[in-house]
Amino acid sequence: MARQIPKPIEDLWKRYPTVWKAFNELGSRCHEAGPLDEKSRRLVKLALSIGAGLEGATHSAVRNAHSVGITQEEIDHVALLAVSTLGMPAATRALTWIRDNPAATKKHT
Repeated sequence: MARQIPKPIEDLWKRYPTVWKAFNELGSRCHEAGPLDEKSRRLVKLALSIGAGLEGATHSAVRNAHSVGITQEEIDHVALLAVSTLGMPAATRALTWIRDNPAATKKHT
């Protein structure tokens, strides 16, 4: 699946390329700064996005997780883990956002 950049993000990066470059550089440095492996970092980013209630960030985290070989079952498990911390409504919302990804929809139809 080709990487999908949402139109508002694409517009921002085209209008403010130096800000976009700095933002990406910061993200890269944060990923490189600690001992977590790529898979763990991607699952943490997904959990943070879910916990913060950020739909767009959750979509991005799901795409990034798939891009490094994280399975749909592992992604779903992150949402399930939200039940005991965030509650059933938040976990259900997260699963809905995860299902917005075409790879997830294909897997569960």
